[in-house]
Amino acid sequence: MSIRKKYLSMIYFKIKHFDLIPAFVIVAGVFSSCTENASSANGTTVKTDSAGNKIEVVEVASDAGRVTSYPPIDTALYNKKVKANANGDTTGKWPVKNQPYPLPGAILPFKRVVTYYGNLYSKKMGALGEYAPKEMLRMLYAEVAKWEKADPTTPVQPALHYIAVVAAGDPGKDGKYRNRMPDKQIDSVLKIAAMKKDMIVFLDIQVALSTIREELPRLEKYLKMPNVHLGIDPEFSMKGGVLPGKKIGTYDAVEINYASEYLAKLVKTNNLPPKIFVVHRFTRLMVTNSKNIKLRPEVQFVMHMDGWGEPELKKGTYRHFIYPEPVQFTGFKLFYKNDLKKAPNRLMTPDELMKLKPQPIYIQYQ
Repeated sequence: MSIRKKYLSMIYFKIKHFDLIPAFVIVAGVFSSCTENASSANGTTVKTDSAGNKIEVVEVASDAGRVTSYPPIDTALYNKKVKANANGDTTGKWPVKNQPYPLPGAILPFKRVVTYYGNLYSKKMGALGEYAPKEMLRMLYAEVAKWEKADPTTPVQPALHYIAVVAAGDPGKDGKYRNRMPDKQIDSVLKIAAMKKDMIVFLDIQVALSTIREELPRLEKYLKMPNVHLGIDPEFSMKGGVLPGKKIGTYDAVEINYASEYLAKLVKTNNLPPKIFVVHRFTRLMVTNSKNIKLRPEVQFVMHMDGWGEPELKKGTYRHFIYPEPVQFTGFKLFYKNDLKKAPNRLMTPDELMKLKPQPIYIQYQ
């Protein structure tokens, strides 16, 4: 069997069971035309902008050995943006209290991430993989334009969200029922992202009978890149030997904190901007002990509403499983096909999603 046929046969399991449940880095503000004057005692650099103002910046590693300078986080703007994202919520849940300010180079909440999800071996797991790269990018940027129109105050950060470890129907040689995508496929996604300036990439993990501790280190060389971020999928994190697709999996805060700490160490060790960390969710038990999830300046946490269905069902899922357990930021997924199965047979619009409390800062299309 060819390698491609092997991966297609294993990925078929994810496609077959997909309908089980309905339901480079830029910071806010432009920093340019600056000249370097001196290094300060804390390791930052003092630069002078075009108006002659002295600004202290932090230098962060970039790809190809380059160094990119980011100004310190504008905390006043950060506070304003997270308050705006709460969208008038008066319960005290949102915005999240006592969250740490991120390190320089943070994307959220200064930008809204809009991304396409999928796998290059399958045309049925999402737009990333269903369409040829140029057509896929054209479609993605059409969605980006809709979000820019719906919320002109928040620039859009385009992204690709690639399933790098896929739950499988075949146990494989080690009996873990998961299929690791080869590096050449991950490299292909990075090359596609490089076709557009400043696009970022998410690598997603479905551990099946493996664990996040076993799978995450394999992707370290990619996560060391400043434009690569992480997603994990509790739906396929199976416990007690139950096979993926037989029931919905789960992650506890302990496992989520392991992944967050792993990312934080990579950021600190490699002098990177903060990583965005996305956790999928559409039921309560998919994430347990969420109140114990730790927030860190190096990691920006997104609890992502991953259910499909008609608009009212999706809003109910968001209201029942995302809103009541605030962590930091929220996301919302839109399915080009599954969301159209029932009346009114349409996708929710950016204007509709902007009315949610809180407003999702990460939007994923599949």
